[in-house]
Amino acid sequence: MTAVQREIEAAPGSRLAGPEVVRAGHRSFAGVRTRVLEVGPKPKRGTGRLVLLHGYCDSADTWRPALAELAAAGIPAVAVDLPGFGEADPLRPGAMLAQLDAFVAEVVRFYSDRGKVVLGGNSLGGTMSLRAACRDELPIAGVVSIAAPGFVDSWLVRTVGKYPLPLRLAASLPLPVPGFVVRTIAEFVVPRLLYADRAAADVAHVARFTGLFPDFRSTTSRLDQARQLVAELAEAYEGLDGITVPLLVVACGKDRLVTAAAGRRLHALVPHSRLMLREEWGHCPQLDDPVAIADLLSYFRAGVLHKKPRRRSAALTQKAAVG
Repeated sequence: MTAVQREIEAAPGSRLAGPEVVRAGHRSFAGVRTRVLEVGPKPKRGTGRLVLLHGYCDSADTWRPALAELAAAGIPAVAVDLPGFGEADPLRPGAMLAQLDAFVAEVVRFYSDRGKVVLGGNSLGGTMSLRAACRDELPIAGVVSIAAPGFVDSWLVRTVGKYPLPLRLAASLPLPVPGFVVRTIAEFVVPRLLYADRAAADVAHVARFTGLFPDFRSTTSRLDQARQLVAELAEAYEGLDGITVPLLVVACGKDRLVTAAAGRRLHALVPHSRLMLREEWGHCPQLDDPVAIADLLSYFRAGVLHKKPRRRSAALTQKAAVG
């Protein structure tokens, strides 16, 4: 196992500084230096932490609003930048999921010092949480998978997997597309893909995503990477029948990237799982409704760790859970 850098350094300022209760720093896992966002007290022995994983082209910042809610409830939680995103080191050439598997496994081992962790993942983070849960040797108490791709995806994801249109255009245009045009398109598209209601999109979070596409070259590079990821997802879930820990599958009715049918499919593949369908949520419900997501994670953690919940959950009292 790669040695873990245990000293957390002071994190540089961010556009999404967030509440002061969110502690930011840097660590190294599996040879990848990354940023860590952490809240809550040090867990008592045997209680475990929430470990939150973000989606493709996202970062740990996507969890900041939910982390603030968890901090207020005294829940120990941590979010990390996955390799290739946020402030983490870039991915190396070769298979992406294998690199992410090694990284997530070391994160889980490190944060299980007080007890088994509860994994929560959105989109690609949901995929990595499921793959980690397939490994019996990892100290995982339960998993919340939110909008994991690769089961029943939207036409947009399938199109990217075959041959993204921007890459076809790149080969045919005599001149590169100006950067301001790329950014304008990204600012139009991103809120519509991530939020249930684009009008409610947070400017800072949208800027975080659009900052990944400063010019046409970087955009085609990211889309080429996305194409590789979609191809790898075709064989990403071969060990799902090996999941024995509690699994909550969250499907979102207004998700334009991963349809709610994907959640139903995952629920069917893991018979002991529970399915929650929220018709009013988009692809990133931690941005749509961070209070409800924090409550959901808090109560799920309490259930799998056999602890008494801190407060009543509005997310779970609604008639939205099936299965």
